[in-house]
Amino acid sequence: MTTTHDVVPHDDWLDARIALLDREKQFTRLRDELSQARRDLPWEAVDKHYTFDGPEGTVTLADLFDGRSQLIVYHFMYPLDWEDGCRSCSFWADNFDPVIVHLNARDVSMVAVSISPLEKLQAYRRRMGWGFRWYSSAGGDFSRDLFVSFTPEEATSGAFFNYRTQPTGLTEREGMSVFYRDQDGRIFHTYSAYGRGIDLMNTAYNYLDTVPKGRDEGGRNQYWVRRHDEYDD
Repeated sequence: MTTTHDVVPHDDWLDARIALLDREKQFTRLRDELSQARRDLPWEAVDKHYTFDGPEGTVTLADLFDGRSQLIVYHFMYPLDWEDGCRSCSFWADNFDPVIVHLNARDVSMVAVSISPLEKLQAYRRRMGWGFRWYSSAGGDFSRDLFVSFTPEEATSGAFFNYRTQPTGLTEREGMSVFYRDQDGRIFHTYSAYGRGIDLMNTAYNYLDTVPKGRDEGGRNQYWVRRHDEYDD
């Protein structure tokens, strides 16, 4: 296939690259400011007692911290009537295991939580070859209170998702939430993000954004994504 992209001599390419570098540095500084603003957000106390089903039995939200003070929860889409976990969430989850050891070293624990029964989560986890901790919130309010679980009526007519009321299309949606536990054992909800807000948590997308074709989605987000054992050779 013949390229139609601009092709220039090296010196011209270098000039264009340096000009873009200036913009990248501006973006980096703005991103640092935004990251600080994210950390400076006020917190809300978590007063409700949440429990989850895990391999070790019933655990509490405090247990998910695993002795650390900071916790990231990935809200993995896995509605009760689905045989397999969400393709897109599986794409995200492929990024978790390599970084969790580094997060742990920085006083951060990370887990996934879904509304489906633990047995289903464990079977899918084995199929995918993942090692991260994954808990079921079935029977509790956690997923609804964090705005990722909805009734069929809400999915169609509108629910509060991604900080506005809108049809969600599905009874479960994706997201991530952050919690802090202080020395007195009090737990606080510090941050949550949904939709495009979780793009930064996908390492593969950050790489794809640097290559000529980019994400190559043509306005159809993630149409190409498959579970990693479903791609053709």
